[in-house]
Amino acid sequence: MTDRRTQLLQATIAVIARRGVRGMRVQEVAADAGVSVTLLYHYFGSREGLLEAALEAVSDQAGRYGEQAAAGATTARAELVARLVGELSGTEEVQTNSAAWGELRWASVFDDRLRPAVHKLTAEWVDEIAELVERVHTEEGNTGARDSGAVAERLVALVEGLSGRWLTGAVPPEHLQELLADAIKIELP
Repeated sequence: MTDRRTQLLQATIAVIARRGVRGMRVQEVAADAGVSVTLLYHYFGSREGLLEAALEAVSDQAGRYGEQAAAGATTARAELVARLVGELSGTEEVQTNSAAWGELRWASVFDDRLRPAVHKLTAEWVDEIAELVERVHTEEGNTGARDSGAVAERLVALVEGLSGRWLTGAVPPEHLQELLADAIKIELP
């Protein structure tokens, strides 16, 4: 990704986190990035193209900070916990990314052009978590363990739901992290 393209996507994610998809104006994104609207359209073609690229960028960022959170993990279980709990870490980067993801995901309810990208990225995330769950089963010798895909679906849905509670300020992230860690223990006894 070019530096200018990255700059535009970061500005888009910040505006979406601040104003939501419906409140996002291409002019504000361009102003935040310090470029012309014409240049933004040059890179992304349309507002929809920009939103789809922002979805990919949010997913890529989540993957990066998830890997960083799990870098010191010595077991699959520790990596799974670090990756999922890291989604509720409370840092500005995670909070902005999480707000943008939630907003883009909910916008796809009303904008069917965003749905394929949301479905694809969600499926990729669930698959990554399912692979980790499968590694936990293997490392811990859990024969007859729960279906890894179903466990991953539940855990990803829980993270998304808890994230919404955190972003609205209803519950502090530390409490949500504890709830998530407990849910992982229940799913993977």
